[in-house]
Amino acid sequence: MSSVKQGKFGARLSNYINRSYLGKWAIVGIFIGLVAGFGATIFYYLIILVTDTVLGHLTGFYPPNPIGELPAPAATNPHYYLIPLSTALGGLICGLIIYKFAPEAEGHGTDAAIDAFHNKGGVIRKRIPLVKMIASAFTIGSGGSAGREGPTAQIAAGFGSIIGDLFKLSVHDRRIAVAAGIGAGIGSIFKSPFGGAILSAEILYSGPDMEAEALIPAFIASPLGYVIFASFTGFTPIFGYTIHYTFNHPLNLLVYAILGVLCAGAGRLYTWTFYATKGFFEHVKISKYLRPMIGGLIVGLIATFFPEVVGLGYGFVQMLIDSNGNLGSIYTPYFTLPIALTLVLIVFFKIFATSVTVGSGGSGGVFAPSLVIGGFVGASLWVVTNGLFPGLILIPAPLVVIGMMALFAGVGRVPIAVILMVSEMTGSLALIAPSMVAVVISYYLTGQKYTIYRSQVPSRSESPAHRGEYNVPLLSSIKVAEAMNPSVVSFTPEDSVERAYNAMTENKFKGIPIISSKEGEKEEEEGSARRKEKGVLVGIVTMSDLARISREKMGETPLREVMTRNVVLSYPDESLLDALKKMTTNGIGRLPVVSRDGNKVIGIITRTDLFKAYEMRLRELTSYR
Repeated sequence: MSSVKQGKFGARLSNYINRSYLGKWAIVGIFIGLVAGFGATIFYYLIILVTDTVLGHLTGFYPPNPIGELPAPAATNPHYYLIPLSTALGGLICGLIIYKFAPEAEGHGTDAAIDAFHNKGGVIRKRIPLVKMIASAFTIGSGGSAGREGPTAQIAAGFGSIIGDLFKLSVHDRRIAVAAGIGAGIGSIFKSPFGGAILSAEILYSGPDMEAEALIPAFIASPLGYVIFASFTGFTPIFGYTIHYTFNHPLNLLVYAILGVLCAGAGRLYTWTFYATKGFFEHVKISKYLRPMIGGLIVGLIATFFPEVVGLGYGFVQMLIDSNGNLGSIYTPYFTLPIALTLVLIVFFKIFATSVTVGSGGSGGVFAPSLVIGGFVGASLWVVTNGLFPGLILIPAPLVVIGMMALFAGVGRVPIAVILMVSEMTGSLALIAPSMVAVVISYYLTGQKYTIYRSQVPSRSESPAHRGEYNVPLLSSIKVAEAMNPSVVSFTPEDSVERAYNAMTENKFKGIPIISSKEGEKEEEEGSARRKEKGVLVGIVTMSDLARISREKMGETPLREVMTRNVVLSYPDESLLDALKKMTTNGIGRLPVVSRDGNKVIGIITRTDLFKAYEMRLRELTSYR
């Protein structure tokens, strides 16, 4: 009886959330945010527990934590030579858990969630989030070089998949829930709600494209997850409010440009090393249960001499940020090297340690190691720059922080999100201008080929998730004349802004063409708008153009002062594919349709008109099958 009641309740709830777009994503976003926040919190404390009981208990070494997290126990007389024992044990436990219960949970979880979005209809097996959480806690807590974001993203994304099943969402909506889960999980664990939300839309593609539909649920889920996580761990940004820097020297941009180049080189090396190592372990004739243990052993041997490579590495980045130029806290236990050489070696060893940890089948993310690698690249450049030009950049912190941004922007293909995330993690927006220089250079030079997330695709049009939305042969076969609206409301350059504003507001238009007042003698009054036929196109106005004029001056301001004269237009004999390309390339939603003989306006076509014509033709074709 109770199951019948639960079934009826579930059906009613499913019907309710599908009544409206905002209502649906508000409820789904809240559920995902709750799971992301509590999941991130449980995972955070689970890593601390494993770190204290495995790495700390066996070796006496506790990796430092950043300011915004719980302080690590003091490491008194650590036995670095025992770190391989801890990392190998963690790798063994991880291998047994993963390959026994969920083999697809190996590696970095963010890539698996991206793959689920593009190729699996947003379906993630229900057991994967739990298996991923436990296995990753042992990988990271024992000293493996990996991050928390991948497992957290997969926890929230996996729940997004479950939500899709419970509420009987469409395949499309389930994919969107998974994407929102990725952003909410990462935004929670990094205390970066805004950047995490943007990441949910940006991380799916290796090119300059975004899944804009994921933003609304992500903007609900990510802040909620952050609030929950921060309520248990503190609201201080991960790296505190330690960046006190003002950009006021344009010459410094050259240094940040060089940093972008260096981060692109390190990023390419990181990606190449990661997948070369992963390929090696996939082909080596060793039991898959033991591969993470071997990877952990190798990492432990490196950490014996360079303990900075273990775990998340955030505490060591904090040391670089707080050093004020005194980098003596970065050291090697058994020998002394020049500080510049030490920093460079840590970059290379962190790249290799992460590749071996995750590439061997261990479980953990690649985001956090990317930030650490970029931070050490920035510190290395500061040492060289300060030696050649003392006082040019007084402290290493700006280069450390921007190095973090630039490296992951390149390998993660998320330039916008990473700038926001690292700014939130450091509690400062002071570095926005120089970070944009370094990030753009790194993003461009790294290139799509060297993305760390191999499940990314270049754009929406190349994603299996959107296959069928833009059927190229079908769009090519439909002409603009078949889809356009021939009834065009237009104005002349002499008409007032107020008249156009009232017409656009009343009719909910987003753009209206402007035609020459010397053409088209036939006029017909329709409310506050004027309908003209066969007028020569001279411009177009959108609501954003009109909004530049204050309401008091709209009545006296002619449209010629605000209209756009270089109009992107279409012709009636063009295909819908040509029209769609023009809209997409120029970021616009409508095109005036003009005759080829004289540019006379004969219609207008919007994205809605295009989709309606496509759907109608598709129904005509499928009705015969």
